[in-house]
Amino acid sequence: MNEKNYRISRVKRTKAQAKKSYDRISKYYDRIAGVFEKKYRNKALRWLNIRKGEIVLEIGFGTGHALKKISESVGENGQVYGIDFSSEMLNISKRRLEKAGHSDKVELYCGDALEMPYGDNKFDVVFMSFTLELFDTPEIPQVLRKIKRVMKTNGRFGLVSLTKEYNSSVIIKLYEWIHKKLPRYVDCRPIYVEQSLKESGFKIKYREKVRLFGIPAEIAVCGHGLQG
Repeated sequence: MNEKNYRISRVKRTKAQAKKSYDRISKYYDRIAGVFEKKYRNKALRWLNIRKGEIVLEIGFGTGHALKKISESVGENGQVYGIDFSSEMLNISKRRLEKAGHSDKVELYCGDALEMPYGDNKFDVVFMSFTLELFDTPEIPQVLRKIKRVMKTNGRFGLVSLTKEYNSSVIIKLYEWIHKKLPRYVDCRPIYVEQSLKESGFKIKYREKVRLFGIPAEIAVCGHGLQG
């Protein structure tokens, strides 16, 4: 991304600090943030229209609510994978899936999406919700390239993210200031969603602007190819 035109705040906390933080808040995450993310996460899943028999990957699955919905959508013949770097989030998700009777068709992996252990052209659908903006600025295009690699040529990529696409408002500036001053506690920040997707070679099929406590966010569904 051309940093002269699109400036995104850097992520100052380390991966180890992030893992420790998410492990610590995992038991309370649904009450802290999960309830506010649910509406947009579910809307993105509806637009992705995951079908029976599909193979789906969720990156940054957190406490497993989307994994449960995805596993219901793929049916008996589908398969679901999830990657998250918080071992405590993984444990919570695992228990949720076991309780729902879906653990046999969901494979969870604790690790960094920059080092995804999956083969090329494996997934019909890749999904991530409020996760891409957690990566440091130079890592964003790297993650998107990894997603393109593991996604089938006719596959779909669904994304929910905080965005800087429209109006550099006072609330965004305030949020970015808090992010800069308290990087261990406010580790996500708005990013340029549309530009990031285009520059990584995704074709945006659906895009909607929403707001989360006044902070702009976007839902996007993409396929391979360049935006025309």
